[in-house]
Amino acid sequence: MQWKNITDLTQISEIQQKEGYSLIFKHSTRCSVSSMAKRRFELDWEAIPADTSLYFLDLINYRDISAQIAETFQVHHESPQILLIKNGDCILDASHSDISADEVAEVIKE
Repeated sequence: MQWKNITDLTQISEIQQKEGYSLIFKHSTRCSVSSMAKRRFELDWEAIPADTSLYFLDLINYRDISAQIAETFQVHHESPQILLIKNGDCILDASHSDISADEVAEVIKE
């Protein structure tokens, strides 16, 4: 699996309009907790179905996009944070130590 970097605001509407599951990982490159959460997530991400689109946001460099994600998907901004999107709606968001690839996989398989 591989991250698709979010670098443009138009990608948010593309994710919202996409059918199926997409996951957004919001990461602070200056935060050791965020780095640890990302590393832990990537170690287990093979549990997530391969047809899930995985998006990565460097929120230090793209703060405006981070704010748009929070507004579009009606979630409180946190860092690190994952959002699981299904057919345009956020059905799971988690932050810090609650970030789990296994939990994402369970929600998708329900």
